[in-house]
Amino acid sequence: MNFTKIDLKVIRALGLCIVAGSVFAYLKLPLPWMIGPLLAMAAGKSFGIGLEAPPGAREGGQTVIAVALGLYFTPQVSLEVSRYLPWMLLAGVMAIFTGLCGSLISRALMGRNAAGHHNLDAATAFFSSIPGGATEMAVLTGRFGGRVDRVAFAQSLRILLVVMSIPFIYAYADIQGLDRYQPSLTAVDPAGLAALVGLALGGGALAAWLKVPNAFMLGSLAVTICLTALDFRFSAMPGWLSSVGQLCLGCSLGAKFERDFFRSAPRFMLSVAAATLSAMLLTGAFALVLWQLAGIHPSTGMLAVAPGGIAEMCITAKLMQLGVPVVTAFHVARVVLLVSFSGWVYRRFLAHEGGH
Repeated sequence: MNFTKIDLKVIRALGLCIVAGSVFAYLKLPLPWMIGPLLAMAAGKSFGIGLEAPPGAREGGQTVIAVALGLYFTPQVSLEVSRYLPWMLLAGVMAIFTGLCGSLISRALMGRNAAGHHNLDAATAFFSSIPGGATEMAVLTGRFGGRVDRVAFAQSLRILLVVMSIPFIYAYADIQGLDRYQPSLTAVDPAGLAALVGLALGGGALAAWLKVPNAFMLGSLAVTICLTALDFRFSAMPGWLSSVGQLCLGCSLGAKFERDFFRSAPRFMLSVAAATLSAMLLTGAFALVLWQLAGIHPSTGMLAVAPGGIAEMCITAKLMQLGVPVVTAFHVARVVLLVSFSGWVYRRFLAHEGGH
């Protein structure tokens, strides 16, 4: 009986996401197959409609998107992108700095209680503001005694806000088509595509077994980049499959927005929004630095350092033809740095504050 209820929730969710994606595509809105399902699911969940993302939707969507992105990393492109490594490391440091700033803003907006203590503890504020993966930041939050539920929600809300703003700003300003990079192949070979996706899934599964953060994104991406950089040619990614991947991502992200949280923590939502806005402003300024010192076009640079999720920002770059391999490399480097050093930064600068 329970399985039947779950199945009905999944069927409703898929139907809603397909309709939403179709409407957004008809209206020619940016990223229709990701933003449409994302908003539809979030709205449906907030109104208490029984919806559930299909099992494995996020992992499957990440794998498809990772393959599509990895096909850009030809031997020549891989060599060219590698020269930006120092800037990638600096962007990771910048991401931690924006997290520190965001945590201060969040705590200030949440105020203090009658005893003079902050209403938002330091761990929750910091890991809510760090633009890393929701799962990884939630784990670190639990390790340092913060509110895991709030951090998981804040990470999802941050991605929603970034995905809802940057693509629409770019579309309104008609910023697209500046990319000189192209995928290694343009023709679709069904057998080659099946083999490539299978290898990518294997890489994602191995990464998950090794407990790598954002496993199916990074594992699948690593396999596809290695094969493409070594000039193995399997197949191009068909547009329809890329749209399915986007739908899966949008559906799974939108499913995280539960009705109760919207009711119980409106002030916290506003603090997350303020922290996200500050991060976007800071990273926007850093994108101008990349333009002047590294020669990266500011439109590409903004996507490369924006505080959004790796899959969401990279697929934005792909659909708008804005430096896909550069954006992908920057986000991969950022994820690795944030997961590796966020805990140390918290212990060094904020742990003594606790909830005070």
